[in-house]
Amino acid sequence: MASLHHLALPRRLNGKRAFEQRDVSLARQICVLVQLHNYNALRRTIDVAGVRRVMSELVARLVASVPDASVEWSGRDVIEVQFVSDRPDALADGLTTCRRSCIASMVIDDEGHDVDLVLGGAIGPVGRGSALLIEEAEAALAEAQSGISPLARWNAGQHDVDDAIADAVDLALDRGQMMLHYQPKVHVRRQAIECVEALVRWNHPDRGLVAPTEFIPAIERAQRMERLTLWTIAQAIEDQRRLRAAGHDLRVFINISGHLLADARFAQLVGERIAAAPDARLGFEVTETSVIRDPDRAIAHLQQFDRIGISISIDDYGAGLSSLAYLKQLPARELKIDKLFITQLTSSNRDPLIVRSTIDLAHALDMEVVAEGVESHAALALLSVMGCDMVQGYLISRPVALDVLLTFLTEDRFRDATQDMRASFTRLAATWKRA
Repeated sequence: MASLHHLALPRRLNGKRAFEQRDVSLARQICVLVQLHNYNALRRTIDVAGVRRVMSELVARLVASVPDASVEWSGRDVIEVQFVSDRPDALADGLTTCRRSCIASMVIDDEGHDVDLVLGGAIGPVGRGSALLIEEAEAALAEAQSGISPLARWNAGQHDVDDAIADAVDLALDRGQMMLHYQPKVHVRRQAIECVEALVRWNHPDRGLVAPTEFIPAIERAQRMERLTLWTIAQAIEDQRRLRAAGHDLRVFINISGHLLADARFAQLVGERIAAAPDARLGFEVTETSVIRDPDRAIAHLQQFDRIGISISIDDYGAGLSSLAYLKQLPARELKIDKLFITQLTSSNRDPLIVRSTIDLAHALDMEVVAEGVESHAALALLSVMGCDMVQGYLISRPVALDVLLTFLTEDRFRDATQDMRASFTRLAATWKRA
């Protein structure tokens, strides 16, 4: 779908006074995205100027049908409608109203043209943050585009579920049920482990070890990642001291949620914790998508983290909206290529080209490259030929508890994973150089 970054296109706002005066203690904020699904077909028929007239007419219809809303043409083929309401069925009603107001044919140059619309929406508390609400509406729109429903929407009760999960995680922190597992990164040329990634696990009394995929997304949607992240930083510093005492001075990388990057309070608290632990060697892994939410503040805070010695790593590069405009502004020292490109590295024609060009780009920007998701000796060998600096994945080690990591490091077990690389290296080196 089209980008939702605001373009220099016609914009109309309506109902601003009603928006400001509504009792926000009872209200919910609703975002509806209306996409002209047959944009390309209309463009071929009535050209770009004609389609722009169609979009302008859709904006006018939405302004008239949702009088208390902010209506904005926010992308090539997408119109964003935002309003607040205290009605329990506000999202469903908003979707229906928007669709009904727009489905009538358009007359352009005395000819009628049908419009094919797809809608998606999201609902959340007022003040929760429009960026996250838009992301959820985008996900609903994608669901509608897939044909699951012509009017896709997020469950209005999802926020209550997310808050309940966040409450449970807070209780788990109080009870000492959270723990960190660590996945090492091997430096290919030096054949050494110089850093690890910290990954949160919930040691649930009934369910056993719970993977982060079961609770982290809910906490992020609820924008309540601060406490868990600060706990992770404190625990990583403590575990790092145990590693150092055993002779392993490793930098520990921690994943940082997008909404925290723009949070001045979080940036201040991180600075205080680093000041209290001058021996700490940490890194923050962030995605480009998380920076795009609020680029000015996010980049300013990343620069602040860099100044106090925290190494910045760009995570999941290539999986989202990779942008050179942001890449050149980030004070990053490391770039992680998403495992999506690594798992098919030796079976795809295009993935090796993408990986190789990414490695060259990162090196040109003075960054080291980490390939995540390395699961075979053949992939490891090819990455070595390409000049990849570090690798991470199940071939080396799964994420493991601290005691297991200490044994793994002491016994140099990672060498078992790399000792069979030479034969694959020789064969693949010749293949790559001929390509």
